[in-house]
Amino acid sequence: MRSTQGDAGPPAVRGVRGEGVRYLALGDSYTIGEGVAASERWPEQLAALLRAKGVSVDPPEIVARTGWTTGELMDGIDREAPGGPFDLVSLLIGVNDQYRGVDPAEYRVAFRALLDRAVGFAAGEATQVIVLSIPDWGVTPFAQGRDRARIASEIDRFNEINRRETAALGARYVDVTQASRAAPPAGAGTRLAPDGLHPSGEMYAIWARLVLPQARLVLGGGAG
Repeated sequence: MRSTQGDAGPPAVRGVRGEGVRYLALGDSYTIGEGVAASERWPEQLAALLRAKGVSVDPPEIVARTGWTTGELMDGIDREAPGGPFDLVSLLIGVNDQYRGVDPAEYRVAFRALLDRAVGFAAGEATQVIVLSIPDWGVTPFAQGRDRARIASEIDRFNEINRRETAALGARYVDVTQASRAAPPAGAGTRLAPDGLHPSGEMYAIWARLVLPQARLVLGGGAG
């Protein structure tokens, strides 16, 4: 038997409504987890990591679809109309803009509009919004025969845009691009889904661990 005195640990961190933390994840295939089980999506894995740290987190609300550009995500938000406020909001968008050849200046305007929407869902608190950088699909087998250096350069340019816009608004930023470009260590499992393009659950676990410190700061748990 365990004593009920003195060893219960700190109370679970809860959301602004006194219930579970409400988390909204906005994005595209990288957020909906194309090619992996729902439990392997990085927002789901992030929620699991937070729960392990004593944070009471509701199942993430996800507005994302494979192939979405910034404009299509905006339309998707309008259709699904998630009801705020949310304690935590994440935004990862832009790879399909790059893939379709959208002008970086157009991406800047569309991304900023989405970032403003994200802050609105967080009751106007920019520090409760976490933006993730765009991964580099040019390192995947899907990019075989394409100009990988050009892809990397364009993604870097788009990421410089979203990083600057995030900083200007006072939101949080997490770089997952370098992790997407890193070769897996010897003996490690695959970091790609079976389609040879999208990340595997293992790669999404890496992203979730990268986001965790910022998410804990948002929720008052410290970065450790």
